[in-house]
Amino acid sequence: MTTSLADLTTLRVGGPARRLVHARTEAELVDAVAAADAAGEPLLLVAGGSNLLVADAGFDGTVVHVATEGVQVASEDACGGGIVTVAAGHRFDDFVATAVERGWAGVEALSGIPGSVGATPVQNVGAYGQEVAQTVETVRTFDRVERRQRTFVAAELDFGYRTSLLKRSRVALHGDHAESRYVVLDVTFQFPLRANASEVRYPELARRLGVAVGDLAPARDVRAAVLELRAGKGMVWDPADRSDHDTWSAGSFFTNPLLTPDEAAALPSDAPRFPAGDGLVKTSAAWLIDHAGFGKGFGAPGPATLSTKHTLALTNRGSATAADLLDLARTVADGVEERFGVRLVHEPVLVGAALS
Repeated sequence: MTTSLADLTTLRVGGPARRLVHARTEAELVDAVAAADAAGEPLLLVAGGSNLLVADAGFDGTVVHVATEGVQVASEDACGGGIVTVAAGHRFDDFVATAVERGWAGVEALSGIPGSVGATPVQNVGAYGQEVAQTVETVRTFDRVERRQRTFVAAELDFGYRTSLLKRSRVALHGDHAESRYVVLDVTFQFPLRANASEVRYPELARRLGVAVGDLAPARDVRAAVLELRAGKGMVWDPADRSDHDTWSAGSFFTNPLLTPDEAAALPSDAPRFPAGDGLVKTSAAWLIDHAGFGKGFGAPGPATLSTKHTLALTNRGSATAADLLDLARTVADGVEERFGVRLVHEPVLVGAALS
């Protein structure tokens, strides 16, 4: 084992991999996955590495680095809108920038989100009132069980809050260890063509733009405002910048809890509450963390702390291990549960590690 997975993740932690394969083409990606499965080797797929916390022991198997790139425009007209297929390994924010430049509306509020295009439908990535579920048309995958390509239309993906069929479809191909059944090859999006963005749904973004919630705004302005907001929270990843340790994170470490009405009613009167569908109520994980006594920078001087800019991000201050970050996550989750009776759920994928 010689390849450190810390070099492939935005948290910059993680031990060695037994074997690393860089897949720059779709054929290389499928061949690498199929070869690992045929050999009975555990498999880990890594693209942008922005949603991973890898244990200090590393990964005793094959790591496939998904490095495929490319944007193909199938059509671009007023009737059908823009229909665009993007390779799984393509950097997501580069694609968002292209969409804004071309007038493809619907992902501008997702500006600055790190990681790859292929990961976004798995997690149903969302921010500032948008989710990729709103623009995904199809996802083409390699099915590791049936060993063939399989394409899912949006309705089949059963999107939910930070989840999808792709995320939930896990199988034990090698022993008891469950792995993702579907390997995303590319994602096809369908966009309306217009200079203005989709309606601005997020109050913080609306205030920054000087519009009312529900109004339209130029997509370029939305992108610029979102990038400013994210930068102010340490949520813009620059692999070349090793000085701002607030960006050494996996973004929001905990999802916003979905509660029953009775659970939501038990929270303090000033706790945020938002309708979440299916009779559920969403509250703010950041609010719960802060009001449980874990403010910005909690844990300083480190080596692992909450971000000094945003309480939802757990950060590596330069020398943290995976164990350090997991200890901090447990402390925060236990404290929130003790104070409010709500157990926070982690968002990043934990590899060789667990919070419980």
